[in-house]
Amino acid sequence: METKFSKSTDKEHKVKLESSILYAVWSSNAIHAGGEAGIEVRTLFVGEGCKIKITGKSEKGKKLGKISDTIYGNGYSGTLTIPDKIEIGDKAYFEVKLPQLGLSAESNRIPINPRIVVSNMAWEKKEVGRGDVLKLTADVEGVRDESGVKVIIYEYDPDGNRDKIAEIPANVKNKKIEVLWEFDYHDSTLDILTEKELQRYDKEKHYAFPEYFFTLKIGDEEFGKKQESGLLVFKDWIEFTLLDERGEPYKNEDYIILLADGNNRKGTLDENGHGSEKELPPGEVTIVLPKKGRIFGR
Repeated sequence: METKFSKSTDKEHKVKLESSILYAVWSSNAIHAGGEAGIEVRTLFVGEGCKIKITGKSEKGKKLGKISDTIYGNGYSGTLTIPDKIEIGDKAYFEVKLPQLGLSAESNRIPINPRIVVSNMAWEKKEVGRGDVLKLTADVEGVRDESGVKVIIYEYDPDGNRDKIAEIPANVKNKKIEVLWEFDYHDSTLDILTEKELQRYDKEKHYAFPEYFFTLKIGDEEFGKKQESGLLVFKDWIEFTLLDERGEPYKNEDYIILLADGNNRKGTLDENGHGSEKELPPGEVTIVLPKKGRIFGR
């Protein structure tokens, strides 16, 4: 391919730009039987939407899956699913073909390791409050000790969406991972829709406590995406002091808290007009002093 331009710049010239495959590589330094393996292909002067065919293979002739897709932005990344029945210690590579351009290339070769098995994913407890520090644990097989992994924490959404809340690096030790996570709600709880608001717009939906699950990212694979860790429930608390128009506390007054989930909580203020409640559904609350006819919102 012509890479140096030495002609005059005061005239038009035609330059032939040849298409090529710059590289084809695995995104990790090993693959695992029964797992997923990321691949990356980079091209030069290949048109948008150019067809690409990728075939995974092992040096001992085992097929490792196929991909048929298109290239955009002179690059392609994807994932091959590795069969369970494959010889450990064999080496894997993949072939790339661009049939429209008559181009082909082979990737680097990497070892095939035993299948990764992640089990017993668990939170230290089932409920969490602001500032709590939780231990997250899991058993991991098929990975060497001191191998680096990522613990990813998501907020659960029953509709299938998920928001990444935190990502914590960890190492496998004695076939286990163990990390600590300090919880703090990532947004304003006033943005959580209350039962009343949900019913106003959709009678089929009801208030739900914020819940969380975690996954393990090992190489190109992410384990626990079906909430195998179980769901961690966030429960909030409130402390308040209620004063009248003169700034005097409402002493020993009974109160009712209208909660975000549509339920109520009753209590009595102390001598200083102070009250507190724990394990509340996060979200907007309204405090009512029924004997005084006063309403306090948050």
